[in-house]
Amino acid sequence: MSEQPSNSAGATEPWHNPLRDPRDLRLPRIAGPCSIVIFGVTGDLSRKKLLPAIYDLANRGLLPPSFGLTGFGRRDWSEEEFRDFVKTNVKAHCRTQFDEMTWQQLAKGIRFVRGTFEDEDAFDRLSTTVAELDRDRGTRGNHAFYMSVPPRDFPIVARQLARCGLAHSTEGAWRRVIIEKPFGHDLESAKKLDKLVSEVFDPQSVFRIDHYLGKETVQNILALRFANSMYEPIWNNNYVDHVQITMAEDIGVAGRAGYYDGIGAARDVIQNHLLQLLALTAMEEPISFAAADLTAEKTKVLSAVRLPKDLAAHTARGQYAAGWQGSEEVCGYLEEKGIDPNSTTETYAAIRLDIDTRRWAGVPFYLRTGKRLGRRVTEVAVVFKPAPHLPFESTATQELGKNAIVIRIQPDEGVTIRFGSKVPGGSSMEVRDVSMDFSYGRSFTESSPEAYERLILDVLLGDPPLFPTTEEVNLSWKILDPIEDFWSTLGQPQPYRAGTWGPEEADEMLARDGRRWRMP
Repeated sequence: MSEQPSNSAGATEPWHNPLRDPRDLRLPRIAGPCSIVIFGVTGDLSRKKLLPAIYDLANRGLLPPSFGLTGFGRRDWSEEEFRDFVKTNVKAHCRTQFDEMTWQQLAKGIRFVRGTFEDEDAFDRLSTTVAELDRDRGTRGNHAFYMSVPPRDFPIVARQLARCGLAHSTEGAWRRVIIEKPFGHDLESAKKLDKLVSEVFDPQSVFRIDHYLGKETVQNILALRFANSMYEPIWNNNYVDHVQITMAEDIGVAGRAGYYDGIGAARDVIQNHLLQLLALTAMEEPISFAAADLTAEKTKVLSAVRLPKDLAAHTARGQYAAGWQGSEEVCGYLEEKGIDPNSTTETYAAIRLDIDTRRWAGVPFYLRTGKRLGRRVTEVAVVFKPAPHLPFESTATQELGKNAIVIRIQPDEGVTIRFGSKVPGGSSMEVRDVSMDFSYGRSFTESSPEAYERLILDVLLGDPPLFPTTEEVNLSWKILDPIEDFWSTLGQPQPYRAGTWGPEEADEMLARDGRRWRMP
């Protein structure tokens, strides 16, 4: 029985650990004894993101000393060779400075299981390896399974885990599965996949990962809106003219041709990343940031999304052609290695959506994404209506645009507020746009953690607020499927030169509404 100190009156007081400083905000965020198994451990995602993120978590003191990491792959490696593979990629891609002591502690829990997804013996060996980690490392039966594999392989991996008894949590322990996007390619396939996963894993143990939700600047949308009183009074249709959400890439399909062709920009980005950004921008204030409360508000927004009646006028798609990306001449999409020369897959997509709520009625949301665009940028721009009365001569405001709050997701993460200011000097009143800028890099001494660091830690802690639910996934497909069906009746997407900002029909889409795209 633990002792409790007595005060002078004879009453007992609860004992407090003097080493636990309440000012140390890491304490509630340190994972307990556990391990993670990565399927597809030799792929690009694992090498460049997952393995470095796990090391960075260990280096920040957020993983337990007994943590275990198991790789599952087809390579004929010994565990020592796999440790060398992990170390090489960690050193090449980790965010924090490499520390040999951290590595040595992490390396003690690293294991490798060779096999294919069809190999039952391999999964039996995996089950034995996991049991050894419980015995030798004290992981206590707590294991997460990361499916960094193509969606077509989800079913067989899930069934194999169920067959060898690794899928279901045991008393006093947990099992969790992390599923990478895309979760299906339309509503029907998403429902089938969800049904299969739900048959194998407990629904509360399934974490559908959208790495965008782990970015600090995405979470800052919530902080900007709900921690400050200055924005809420104007965050509605009384003052907002429209919202633009952009994810532009300056690269082509690179080595993703096999995955990308037939999927396209809308399924790859709009269905998950951009619709989640829309939900966070438009949602009402949640009761708390607990998963259920946050999901409830996002679901309300996605349920209220209305598609335009004229999809031809309010959607646009394109396919990049040869051009110049900076100082480099690049080929067009149809000339990329592994792409069907007759492919009709879009590399640019833009859509208009409306939200039928009291707050946002009449405010269009424009979403666009594309490859081989002018520069790499992801941002949410809330553009405001002009002042109702301008007591200036028309010549004084020729260079004055609309006020805007721009949340930069990546790169150069931060927030810009654009407003009008008087030009100094001169005898006349002249007003033009200026910007006031907040940058994470200049305002905070600590660099922002990678999105995968936050999300992997959330899985190990069982904290699901940043993971889309089944209902959110289904609602997003309900929004996108009619647009994809409409596009399937059209011919070739409109070409646009690499290094530009997309096809002309995207500009025409906004011009019909009397607006224009913001130049990031």
